Amino acid sequence: MERNRNNEKLDKTILRTSANYLLPLLILFSIFLLIRGHYLPGGGFIGGLIASIAFVLHSFAYSPMQTLRMFSIKPFFLIPTGLLVSFLSGLLPVVLGRSFMTGVWFAESVVVIGAFGSALLFDLGVYMVVVGVVLTILFTISENT
Repeated sequence: MERNRNNEKLDKTILRTSANYLLPLLILFSIFLLIRGHYLPGGGFIGGLIASIAFVLHSFAYSPMQTLRMFSIKPFFLIPTGLLVSFLSGLLPVVLGRSFMTGVWFAESVVVIGAFGSALLFDLGVYMVVVGVVLTILFTISENT
């Protein structure tokens, strides 16, 4: 019995140590996928899923409430904010006299990102929606258990 408790403590320590190292790496990888998405496979959806996985791993290692404390706003508010960013990225071409959701590329390129356009803004909105939905589901389920 005592041996099982020691093993459980060791397992929890290993999981927490791993989560502490993996959380920033997974967030960085998700941002990489987000940025690369308008040129190659990737984008807001898969980037948002990877970011969500990072926070789910953290909630397994610690607790959902401790993970929730990492956010300055509730993850639910990422959903309408992401929808607004995506909608505005589609509305930007209309302001410039083009059709809705037409890709607009700006003349100046950004050092890390490269060519910057409305596709990246749309992907950013999708990223925010995915992270908001997954974390809202996670925290809602954890509150009810």
